[in-house]
Amino acid sequence: MRDLFSDSKSLSERKVGDFSGYDAALLIAALGSLEGVQGSSWYEAPGADVDVAMARLCLLRRAKAGEERSMNAGDGAVRGVLTGVDPDTLVWLLSRAVSYMDEAGFPDFVPGTRLEED
Repeated sequence: MRDLFSDSKSLSERKVGDFSGYDAALLIAALGSLEGVQGSSWYEAPGADVDVAMARLCLLRRAKAGEERSMNAGDGAVRGVLTGVDPDTLVWLLSRAVSYMDEAGFPDFVPGTRLEED
């Protein structure tokens, strides 16, 4: 995965007043094909390629939502990036998301999750 700022202007050269749009375009370019995330372990070292990709997808969601003033636009931008991703890479990203959500306690806050609640 390429460095987020390797092919861009420095942060101090950002277009004034268009932070969200600039950030969204920069993140989409940096995410590219998401090559290199499959097989990278999130348990061995912080900042693994899969973690960086997931964090950038989150930042893209925020930036696009800000640019379009719509949370749906943020979600749509993430789906747009993920649409062209190799299925095996997509499975790896999704397994990372499930791992994080589980470790953050997400199942404990969703009514109906526990089978004994049915």
